[in-house]
Amino acid sequence: MKFLDEVKIYVSSGKGGPGCLSFRREANVPKGGPDGGDGGNGGNVYVEAIPGLNTLVDYRYKQHFKAQSGKHGMGRNRNGSNGDDLVLKVPAGTEILDESKSLLIADLKEIGNRFIIARGGLGGKGNAFFKTSTNQSPRKFQPGQDLEEKTIWFRLKLIADVGLIGLPNAGKSTFLSTITASKPKIADYPFTTLHPNLGVANVDNAEFVIADIPGLIENAHKGIGLGHRFLGHVERCKLLLHLIDVSSENIYNDYKTITNELKMYNEKLVKKKKILVFTKCDIYDENKIKEIKKMLKVNKISDGIFISSVTGQNILKLSRNINNIINKKVSKIDNKKINIEEWKP
Repeated sequence: MKFLDEVKIYVSSGKGGPGCLSFRREANVPKGGPDGGDGGNGGNVYVEAIPGLNTLVDYRYKQHFKAQSGKHGMGRNRNGSNGDDLVLKVPAGTEILDESKSLLIADLKEIGNRFIIARGGLGGKGNAFFKTSTNQSPRKFQPGQDLEEKTIWFRLKLIADVGLIGLPNAGKSTFLSTITASKPKIADYPFTTLHPNLGVANVDNAEFVIADIPGLIENAHKGIGLGHRFLGHVERCKLLLHLIDVSSENIYNDYKTITNELKMYNEKLVKKKKILVFTKCDIYDENKIKEIKKMLKVNKISDGIFISSVTGQNILKLSRNINNIINKKVSKIDNKKINIEEWKP
């Protein structure tokens, strides 16, 4: 199933049915009087977050949605039926924006959240409604209220406990496939991951959801590479894992590149809780790893964890640290304090 996280759609509520102009006409019933019924109300358009969805692909080929209009009133005081409501189903974490994307209309963060995006028109009154003691033969009736229509955007921000960030080929997809049952595409060239991937990790009888975000590169905020398009998916994460390849020629530069791109996108992401994870440690011996640790200390980079997704080195240790932090059990990694700044909205 193709991942789709942003769609533009047109919605229209139902129009109210018109009231009826009618007079009772029966044999042996003189002066029957007005008996025009009311029109039915038009259907509303709702947007609801439901379980079991993690993409907006249902709106890829159909972008126009219209609720049913109310039926017209009829003689013999028969009211028209109301139009059926229309419910658009989306994943939890979907934002509803106006056509210009400048106004956030609603944010459906949790399953079961529902928002009315277009109200149906009220049905018009038939002439029987206007009958009075001084006006016993009214010829007045109301047309139904007009429908409401608008163009909106759905923008999905995945709800995950942990978000993986880093340069292309930092080992994010390999780590995801190791710690979860997810099977992302893995290859030895950049930008293997073109869409976010989700996986569920299980450690010590506890589960947490991990989102793998396509790699960032320098000047991503200018649209280079895949740009910042997918960074919105880590905004809701409780914890970020910043993965860095230890075989890189300049580890410090890699660290600063991702930090700067997060800042250019949203400074709140820089302040989120994060763990530095140094990957592919199986290619070096202990002496080389010690040299890297010294270099990191000189550059005042906060402590991190050195792992290998191939050999499983420190994978369980990292998993337990993640579980502890997202469940607010501790704020430490292996009994060593790390630089964690509390995120404030």
